[in-house]
Amino acid sequence: MSTVNPRRWWALGVLAAAQFMVIMDTSIIGVALPEMQKDLGFSQGELQWVFNAYVIVFGGLLLLGGRLSDLFGARRVFAAGWVTMVVGSVLAAAAQSAAVEIAGRAVQGVGGALIAPSAMTLLMMLFGHNPKELGKAMALYGAAAPAGGTAGVFLGGVFTEWMSWPWVFIVYVPIGLATLAATRLLPAVQARRGSVDVLGAVAVTAGLALAVFAVVRAPEAGWGATATVLELIGAVVLLALFFVIQKTVREPLMPLGVWRIPRLGSANLAMTLLGAAWIPMWYFLNLYLQQVLDYGAFASGAALLPMTILLMIFMTAITARLMGRFGAKPLIAGGLLVLAAGLVWLSAVEPTGTFLVDVLPASLVAALGMALAYIPAMMAAMSGAPQEQAGLASGIVNTTYNVGSALGLAALTALATTQGAGQLGDLPALTDGFSAAFLGAAVIAAAGAVITFLAMKSDRSAAAAAPAADAPAPRGETAGV
Repeated sequence: MSTVNPRRWWALGVLAAAQFMVIMDTSIIGVALPEMQKDLGFSQGELQWVFNAYVIVFGGLLLLGGRLSDLFGARRVFAAGWVTMVVGSVLAAAAQSAAVEIAGRAVQGVGGALIAPSAMTLLMMLFGHNPKELGKAMALYGAAAPAGGTAGVFLGGVFTEWMSWPWVFIVYVPIGLATLAATRLLPAVQARRGSVDVLGAVAVTAGLALAVFAVVRAPEAGWGATATVLELIGAVVLLALFFVIQKTVREPLMPLGVWRIPRLGSANLAMTLLGAAWIPMWYFLNLYLQQVLDYGAFASGAALLPMTILLMIFMTAITARLMGRFGAKPLIAGGLLVLAAGLVWLSAVEPTGTFLVDVLPASLVAALGMALAYIPAMMAAMSGAPQEQAGLASGIVNTTYNVGSALGLAALTALATTQGAGQLGDLPALTDGFSAAFLGAAVIAAAGAVITFLAMKSDRSAAAAAPAADAPAPRGETAGV
């Protein structure tokens, strides 16, 4: 019988702080992007790599981070993740060129991919003995995510407006060092024997990066250009190689048998399309506020606070109650439709628009859609998983959300560029490009709603099918990360 850790609630504070910081890392850079663009020489199309370098590496290596946590001990991997995050933050803050900035963001992504799954493992170790405590701990840990997003929007504006954009990265250094000092509160676990599917991790991350690179370059090089076609073929080959590796190695990152879990496939597709619609909206709304409405960094961050506060309130206080009453499927499909409606509204932005008319109401509608869909999609992906595969299911759904974010941003940046978003200083052209991106994101969200409605099983039918997920994994596959 395991001993209850008397310092578990203090340890939860460390883990929640880590979740807060990992999510903040995706939002704090938003309002700093125009200043970074001026100082480092990013083109309008290349600017997205400040975001994508993080999410591609983070999403591509999440499963590997979970596997390393399992083999070497969650506390060791958690600490290694923070060391990596601090190194990446220093590199990004000190960057004098676009290439170094992107490299720093990629290193931060590696750190995040080590921190996130090891933090979840540690949380389960601390509270898994008591379902009531586990529910409370999960709620507090989950609330740290929207809180981090909200704080990132605000702090990014404060640092950029009154200090300088490198401070959005410098802030991670003292926090990272303090977190490393606090890891003594976390439970230690002995390492165990096993293999690491490094080739699989390299294949999936390289495939995703090459796909995004091809889409980003396509408007300039041409969609039919030899280079574009070869890059896309290379991405498909690498991703296909990843699935071949998962089928053949003894201890894969993603045992293919996991896809027998009810609703895992449909929920992950919903998460992919949710990320592909939501993140481009957030990205282009930042640019519209600063490059068209001429908002400063702080004003831009403050303008996004109502949206992020609504997200935090709904996700932590309301969505769970709605799930208990209606189930996951109606909320996912309905949330995606509401998000699509908000995006269509945003696509009507004007070069002479105002925050109160063009931004605030539409962004609140979009945020409501995101808040309705995100947690139900996450829960639907995990609800049918047996205990030994819950961590793997969680890693997969986080991966697909980040992959969707990166690919959606790349595709919609390409669309916006072709419609005029690359013409800095030409407000009508910029607005046309941003409007096209919002409308494209609306189409993605609406498609997600339709696919969810048609493909996802209801909660009742999924529960009836859930025992099938307990079937033994096929030979050559393992249950769990």
